[in-house]
Order: sequence, then structure tokens, then C-alpha cells
Amino acid sequence: MLTTEKKSLLGIECKLAVEAETETKTMTFSGYGSVFGNVDSYGDIMAKGSFASSIQRHIDNGSMPFMFLNHAADRLPIGQWTSVEEDDYGLKMTGELLDSTDGIDTYKALKAGLIKGLSIGFYPVVWEMAAKSDNYRRTISEADLVEVSVVNCPANSSALVSDIKSNIDDMSIRDLERLLRDRGLSRKEAETIASQFESKRYLAEQERKRAEMNEFNARLNRLLGK
Repeated sequence: MLTTEKKSLLGIECKLAVEAETETKTMTFSGYGSVFGNVDSYGDIMAKGSFASSIQRHIDNGSMPFMFLNHAADRLPIGQWTSVEEDDYGLKMTGELLDSTDGIDTYKALKAGLIKGLSIGFYPVVWEMAAKSDNYRRTISEADLVEVSVVNCPANSSALVSDIKSNIDDMSIRDLERLLRDRGLSRKEAETIASQFESKRYLAEQERKRAEMNEFNARLNRLLGK
């Protein structure tokens, strides 16, 4: 019986976006489901282009790989992948979580940095076994991509879950400070940049309130015939 293989990738960081994608809150994120050229914990190397045929089949069929939590195919998907493509680095995925219990819980865990892993489920199609003297098992040059899961027990350290997007109102100054610290800035640098961001947001809010008051005064003057 042919079964899918799975490869997990650990996110090095979790980057929160500060801009809202739409006027309504959406639980979206993006990251790499697979990285090309590195030896994973199973001793395999995914070659660049290994997903190209599978991606094209999905495009032709109007489909996308499934999105599960921890490869739980016996449960409902937690969301849907909205974009999948290969770049020079790996298999880049963008998805949106469902407004369901599992989707919301996964989003909260991603946003808090508690989950940073993606894992692919696929059928190997074309591969080449390595020599005994090599430090890896095989190179996979074509894979049939079935699903990409969000996982909390990843096995590889090269993938990146990034660009978790929400409404800007969800991000406090402390959230931004933590994000900047995670990206390698010192505490002082993070606090300085975050405070500048907070000041700009405060000024923008004040400008919005002034504009609303000016509009109110203008409407009141028109009603009073002034």
C-alpha cells in the first residue's frame, strides 16, 4: 500500500505583520513547507523543482494541498492554503485559518510563537539513492504534494513560519517589542523603535479624531445655516 511520507520543518522565527491585510480580521500566515538542498532529519534532500509538476496539477485541477494540524487527516482541515509556489529557497506557502475552534487555537499558538513548524505530506515520485559514502540517503527530484500541516513537533531547523497577519489593533507595543527582539535587536533598540511606532499610531489616531470633529462641525454649521 502506498502511503504518504512526511517531512517536518522547524520555524526559526515567527514574524508578526503590523499592517492589516483587509478591513476585516483574517487569520493568515505564510512560511516554507520544504527547503531545497539541505539534508533533513530523514537523510533526504529535496531538489529544487521537485514540487513543480504537483503544483501545476493542483493549478490545472483548481485545487490546493490540504491544511491539517499535525497531519490529522481524520479531522477537518484547520484552514486552506491560498498560494503555493517554489522559489530559490523552497516551497513557499500562504494560507488562511478557518474561524473554527482548531483554526482559532492554531492562530493563537502561531501568533504567540508556540508553534513554528510546517510539515509536508507527499508521495515520492522520482528519487536517486545516495552512495554509501554520502552523508544522506537520497535526493528527491519529484514529489506529489498532498498536504502541508502546521505542526508543533518539527524535525528540521530550516523552515520559516512568517508573516502572521491580523488587524493592527491586535498588536500592542509589547507585541512589537517582542517581535523586534526575536529578530535580533537589543532590548533598547526594540523599545526605541516600538515607542516610535506607538507614537506614530497615536498621532494617526489623533488626526483621525480631528478629521471626524471637523466633519461634525461642518455638518452642524450646515444645519444651523452658517
